[in-house]
Amino acid sequence: MTIHDLDTPCLLVDRAAMERNLARMAEFCRARRAKLRPHFKSHKCTRIARLQLEAGNCCGITCALVSEAEVLVGAGVRDILIANQVLGRGKLQRLAQLNRQADVKCCVDSPVQVEALAAAARAAGVEIGVLVEINVGLNRAGVDTAEQAVQLARLVDRTPGLRFRGLQAYEGHACFVEDAPRRRQIVEEALAKVRAVRSACAAAGIAIPAVSAGGTGTYEETGSAQDVDELQVGSYALMDARYRRVRPEFDHALFLWSTVLAVQADRAVFDVGYKSCGAESGPPHISGWAEQPREFKLNEEHFCVSGVRGRFVVGQKVRLIPWHGCTTANLYREIHLVEGDNVIETWPVEAAGCRL
Repeated sequence: MTIHDLDTPCLLVDRAAMERNLARMAEFCRARRAKLRPHFKSHKCTRIARLQLEAGNCCGITCALVSEAEVLVGAGVRDILIANQVLGRGKLQRLAQLNRQADVKCCVDSPVQVEALAAAARAAGVEIGVLVEINVGLNRAGVDTAEQAVQLARLVDRTPGLRFRGLQAYEGHACFVEDAPRRRQIVEEALAKVRAVRSACAAAGIAIPAVSAGGTGTYEETGSAQDVDELQVGSYALMDARYRRVRPEFDHALFLWSTVLAVQADRAVFDVGYKSCGAESGPPHISGWAEQPREFKLNEEHFCVSGVRGRFVVGQKVRLIPWHGCTTANLYREIHLVEGDNVIETWPVEAAGCRL
């Protein structure tokens, strides 16, 4: 079967490009302290997660949700970090049950979360690993001061049912900074906060088993630091248009296979819209075009591009590159692995649509 036999829109993954990306990131970590903990949310496909682990220099997998962790455990992954806070009776019970089969950790930044996690762990007769999240500039979750981090780490350490497993320090605010010197400066500021917490914990007699941080945009800066043990990189495996502006050393492996529905004057309309493409911060790009059209409109089912007179015909099939691969993959139940125009395999995206 070839891609021309597929209904559109659908997801294609170029096998050779993906394998090059996996090998490049694994090689980066080969001689460094930091090891990979690839982020499952970027593709939500257990076959790709397995390939990431097999590529080497991995210590486990990262995910964002308890439901994603359930998919991973079901696929045989046994070391998982939910890089998020977990609250709600049902989710806490499910997290505790997962720890009967695997080491599934999560993050905290409040005593309320610690108390809830401990109660669920004790009720299930398990121990849950916990990372204290520190705010290193993203201003999302995480405690703001070294003193707060020490207090929370001490609380986790003395709470039955929990085990203190280290710190999460995600510098997401630096990941899309295209200016390399500025990006390095922001990362260094984030790492200075990590060092301050390390120093405060050491003074309090608290050992830090691991610091988990990093993203595809900052992997080189963060992964080269002696303060970081795990890299939560994800988008490097398939890449998208947004991340490749920062990290062009990785190849586009993820494509939206689309059909030109209409051509009017200098406007072409593709069968891809908000419901089929993660475009919350930018439109998809047309594969192979150095200069992307500047005039476009996205609707629920349509991507309208102007200024392309004579470039497309009705019924033409075109590869588009998602601007945001993570939210795009979440919309599909399967991906088609391709070599050129040939479909080699079709893989399920088992965690697509996970919310809880």
